[in-house]
Amino acid sequence: MVESLLKLGTPPLSKPLLPLPIQFSLSSSRSLPMASLNSVNVHPSPTASSFQPSILVFSGGTAFNGVVEELKKLTTCVAHVLPVSDDGGSTAEIVRVLGGPAVGDIRSRCLRLSDQSTSEALAVRNLLGYRLPLDAQEAKLEWYSIVEGEHSLWKDVSKSYRETIRAFLAYFQNQILRRTNESFCFSNGSIGNFFFAGARIFFQSLDAAIFLFSRVSQIPTESLVLPVISTNDRLTLGCELWDGMIIRGQNEISHPTNGSLQLIDKENSSTLPSRIKRVFYMSSEGSNLLHEVFPTVNPSVVEQLRNVDCIIYGMGSLFTSICPSLVLLGVGEVIASRSCAKVLVMNGSCDRETSGFGASCFVTAITDALNRTYGHLDNRLKNNPSEYINTIFVPKDGEIPVDMKSLATLGIVHVVSVESMKDPKVGVVYEPTSLIQALSNLLKQN
Repeated sequence: MVESLLKLGTPPLSKPLLPLPIQFSLSSSRSLPMASLNSVNVHPSPTASSFQPSILVFSGGTAFNGVVEELKKLTTCVAHVLPVSDDGGSTAEIVRVLGGPAVGDIRSRCLRLSDQSTSEALAVRNLLGYRLPLDAQEAKLEWYSIVEGEHSLWKDVSKSYRETIRAFLAYFQNQILRRTNESFCFSNGSIGNFFFAGARIFFQSLDAAIFLFSRVSQIPTESLVLPVISTNDRLTLGCELWDGMIIRGQNEISHPTNGSLQLIDKENSSTLPSRIKRVFYMSSEGSNLLHEVFPTVNPSVVEQLRNVDCIIYGMGSLFTSICPSLVLLGVGEVIASRSCAKVLVMNGSCDRETSGFGASCFVTAITDALNRTYGHLDNRLKNNPSEYINTIFVPKDGEIPVDMKSLATLGIVHVVSVESMKDPKVGVVYEPTSLIQALSNLLKQN
């Protein structure tokens, strides 16, 4: 079944499920020198056929999703690099009971990249993007309806795809039942996360699970979704504040919920007692849970960084979505060595992690993460901010001050203002067409 699916065909169920070692690779020999751009004139969106730059994006699973569809009109040659340390929502429950890396951000990006051109493709996307009710008992009953193939979400999903997806949902259910000492809570559970977890455990490979998910949801083959750390183990994010306090867990850093099942509200989270000094990875096993560990960056991420035309630090939670991908050994080294466009896409407003920040504070935080300034002495770099960032995009009417003099002191003078719009939930966000047009203009400069 899986062999056929991985060849982009529809899998006959008579074939056995076999774990396969799967590697991602997308190479480009092009290199783009930085050029000057001071304003953005919005023109009709460029077509992928006329211009196909290769791009790597560091982001989390939410904020950058809003421009993914528009980015596809510029190019589908994009490597999306995502952290695997999310410990909130249904991801937290999966990790608690079954262990392994967090897959929520990866699943979210895969869904945004998935095909919507046919009724079946849309049905698969709706199924894998579905969340169960908040009420635990209602959620459990609806989950049984889905895994048994009786739910209305299966409408328009062909038999072969239905039974392929159900096989991994059933495998996930089987793994839960085998944990007799744990009771799994399905409240607000993501069906895509359950499918992803079932595939990862079956294959014993996060890369293989991503590949399978990509084929089921029909993501363009030249688009990559890369975990920044390719692991089958649980990873925990920690942070050190400037007052010396240590906070354990991405959720506790970004938007603590005090262990409740309430929906996450980043906008109204309490402020931190002091600013974040650094983020790092912590041991998830044993008695010393405050012990710092040093996981290895995914080699595919390094390969992409060496070859893409543009590196983007996307909008999102600075310290819990972006910096976890930057602090790993080898990332700062390769980014500093490149002469391509390196773009920081500023947020429209601050959050719990960046309260009181100006644009220069974002630059400094990224530089410190890539230089590992406050990490182990033997691993520190001393590169300048301009070696990591040479362009900043800011949304018009954004709430974060753009302190041009401070940026110039850091060696960054190229700031592009991009049209924005007001989102009732999160405030000022980029107008997607204008943002991608600004990126297209930048990449076309020679």
